[in-house]
Amino acid sequence: MDALDLLKKPEFPRSSRCDPGWMLDNQMGPNAIWLTEWLSEAMPLKAGMRVLDLGCGRAMSSIFLAKEYGVKVWAADLWMSPDHNWRRAVEAGVADLVCPVRAEAHALPFAQGFFDAVVSIDAYHYFGSDGLYLHYLAGFVRPGGVIGMAVPGLMQEVGDTAPPHLLAPQANGRVFWEDECWAFHSATWWRDLWRRSSRVRDVQADVLADGWRHWRDFERALELTGKSTFPSDVEALERDGGRIMGFVRAVAHRTEAAGFNYYDSSLGVQVGIDK
Repeated sequence: MDALDLLKKPEFPRSSRCDPGWMLDNQMGPNAIWLTEWLSEAMPLKAGMRVLDLGCGRAMSSIFLAKEYGVKVWAADLWMSPDHNWRRAVEAGVADLVCPVRAEAHALPFAQGFFDAVVSIDAYHYFGSDGLYLHYLAGFVRPGGVIGMAVPGLMQEVGDTAPPHLLAPQANGRVFWEDECWAFHSATWWRDLWRRSSRVRDVQADVLADGWRHWRDFERALELTGKSTFPSDVEALERDGGRIMGFVRAVAHRTEAAGFNYYDSSLGVQVGIDK
């Protein structure tokens, strides 16, 4: 099987329309386009919505959302240059829909209630696992708006001991389980964390079917094309076989606030909520 075959998946029909070379050249981890499509399936995105893409990396997810749904995306990242992300948006033909911003997740430069939706792909676990962060983030979403994230995660919590088979060195010398892996959690863990916040309702969390296989296939495609940033984790993912590693998705809606007026950009109208 060649790299193109690995990247064309019936599970992700929208992603299959993307240029494979573009996905490989701009990757910063597991395929962000696949994860964005999966997350989008659980979010009511409509043309004209204002969307924050938090931790957007090289803005692939932002460009995908703009193209597929016609939403206006603020592509926010701390480490990636807004200049480079702007160039990618222009080249993709969505310069009117993507606004690149340099921002740190705990110091967001936006107005309260500004966004209709927030998405975070392969990033939320790095800054959102404390009990206060969702409360902070939800403040930037209008009442009734939606927040969603898709990240690498655990099929079950591992306790205080890393799985031995993920600590064993692969043939290339790479060890899969590094300290940052302690930020990975299960769908149940994320659901329980989000349900503690009074600022969101209707919290749902689940896992991607065969997520480990999709992760492995993307790693293989990177290997075959020589575009890997780091040594491959194919061996570790196959050794695990989905027992521990995969992908987790969580989605919630912003609670309505009494007496709060806001602008619904998808409808183009001012909305008032009675006290």
